[in-house]
This record gives sequence, structure tokens and C-alpha cells, in this order.
Amino acid sequence: MSKEWVLTQEDFDRLLAWLDPERERAGQRYEEIRLRLIKLFACRGCGEADLLADETINRVARKLPEVAGTYTGDPALYFCGVAHRVHLEYLRRRPPAPAPVARPAEEVEREYACLESCMRELTPDSRELVLQYYMEEKQVKIDHRKELARRLGIAINALRLRAFRIRAALQQCVEDCLEKAAA
Repeated sequence: MSKEWVLTQEDFDRLLAWLDPERERAGQRYEEIRLRLIKLFACRGCGEADLLADETINRVARKLPEVAGTYTGDPALYFCGVAHRVHLEYLRRRPPAPAPVARPAEEVEREYACLESCMRELTPDSRELVLQYYMEEKQVKIDHRKELARRLGIAINALRLRAFRIRAALQQCVEDCLEKAAA
């Protein structure tokens, strides 16, 4: 990432003027774009989301004299394009993730046995709900959950809350079971 270029007050003022002619709205727009960039980097698993957002803003500000006169459209989209490049650089310089550690088969079997035992302790309705809730993947999963909420006659958020509570209870049950098995 660029270390030699520093954002000056003049550069920042030019950036704000590009975002909106009215200073107050430009400041709000700047904050919205910065938060959007932070969320974008965080959703992509970047541990330094705020630093990467600032780097993106600095790069846009540095290029602004060349871009401002010819760029048409929403400036936020230009920031997103620059953010994409910054993210690619981040991925290239990030050390590779450590290889997953293989767990002993006995440990996996104990966890599975505890999960089965805890699932049997659930009420039939709760067991069915949690099994249905965690079915499928991607868009099919979303559609399936909407249909499940419709069948139960509840809002999707109520369904999420129910599934979360059942999962939390299952997790606690499995942890307790594993502790008993280890003792």
C-alpha cells in the first residue's frame, strides 16, 4: 500500500467538493462512503477494514485531479472500484492461512454421539424446526427459510430467533455431554 503520499487539507476539500457542492452534505456523503467501505472490507474478512477504507479514500483523493473532470455517475461507485483493487493487493500480501488441524476420529465420534443424544432430548417440533432451518445452501436456503416461516405462521425474524435459541441450547447440551465424557 502507498506510504509516501499523504492526504492534505486541500486534497480533502477537493474530495468533499466532488462528493457534493454543499459542504454539510458532502461530509455526510463522505461518512456514508467510508462506512460502506469498512463494511465491504469487513464482509470480505479483512482484519484491517478501517485502514483499507482509509487507503481507498486516499487513493481516490490522489487520483481526483485526473478523474473529477471526466467521471460521470455516483462517486461511491468509483470508491468501490478502487476498493476492489485495494482488496486484491491486501489478499496478495496477506500470509496464507494455516492448514486445518486434523482432529482424531474418536473426538469427532464423541461430538457426533453427543449431538445425536442432545437432538433426541429436543421436542419433536424443535428438532424438526432446527433440521429444516439449517437445510440447503445459498438462495435455496433463503427461500426454504421463508417457506418454513410461512408454514409456521411467523415472521422470518421470529424463525431466526427460535432457531438461534434451539441451536444455543443444543450447543450447551453438547458441551456438557463432552465434559461428562471426558471426566
